[in-house]
Amino acid sequence: MKLALAISFLFVFGLSAADRTVDPTFLHRNLAIAQAEKSDLSTSTCHYKPLFGEGDGNRSVVVGVARFGEAIIDPNGACAAVQYPQEDQVYVVLKGSGSVKYGNADVPLTKEDYIYLPRTVSHTLSNSSSAPLNVIVMGFRTKGFKDAPIPQKPLKANIEEVRTQPVSGHPASALYRLLMGDLDSKRDRIAAGRVLTSLFLMEIAPGGTNFPHHHQREEEIYLVLDGHGDMIAGGGTDGIEGRHPAKSGDAYFFRLNCTVGYYSAAGVKSRILAVRSWYPGMVKIGMEH
Repeated sequence: MKLALAISFLFVFGLSAADRTVDPTFLHRNLAIAQAEKSDLSTSTCHYKPLFGEGDGNRSVVVGVARFGEAIIDPNGACAAVQYPQEDQVYVVLKGSGSVKYGNADVPLTKEDYIYLPRTVSHTLSNSSSAPLNVIVMGFRTKGFKDAPIPQKPLKANIEEVRTQPVSGHPASALYRLLMGDLDSKRDRIAAGRVLTSLFLMEIAPGGTNFPHHHQREEEIYLVLDGHGDMIAGGGTDGIEGRHPAKSGDAYFFRLNCTVGYYSAAGVKSRILAVRSWYPGMVKIGMEH
């Protein structure tokens, strides 16, 4: 009897160990090869490519970020209207022009516009032009965060309107456009985030870097818009930096404490859209910059 129990014990726990999977410290996707999946946005003329979070296969790894992907709206097409009671969103236009219905208002959108969409506002993307409209869709889980006043008008700006500047603690070879910060931000063009702590664009000089680093309380995503170089994601053989060749369209999600950074190739200027957001529960520990 004891032998049978021991065999049963070994079988059950051996099987459990064999079936276990180890969550990665970072995820890599690419816009060019990502496939459209049915989503809340989807219509016959609106196609959503999930990169991280909702719709992607590694949803358990991405915790505070609800979704990050690309919506492609056909000429004269439109997405379905959406509203998420426990999710703030941000749209960033990669190319094309169109509009977003923000409640009852139609807000025009053009290349590199970005807009904050609070959880209480219904919104719909549409495209009345003759070319596709490509929009990055970001969503952040707000459960457990205090409510914030709803902006009296849509909070929208354009990336090119935001000046470049150095940021303390980072090399001069990386300049930043500080697009959106949290509600208390004094330095970002828009101060609106409850879960989002920083939306920014990095312009990294040829052969330059933003230098590898990590964040103890925030998840982070990098999307290479232009250029190529080496993405730093996790530790390499030296335990410090793992280098991965990166090009336009590559997107990386970084878990807490994952080493993150970027080296632009010699002779190549790189532009990277990046966003950081609180990991649930971590905001109470203190602020991180």
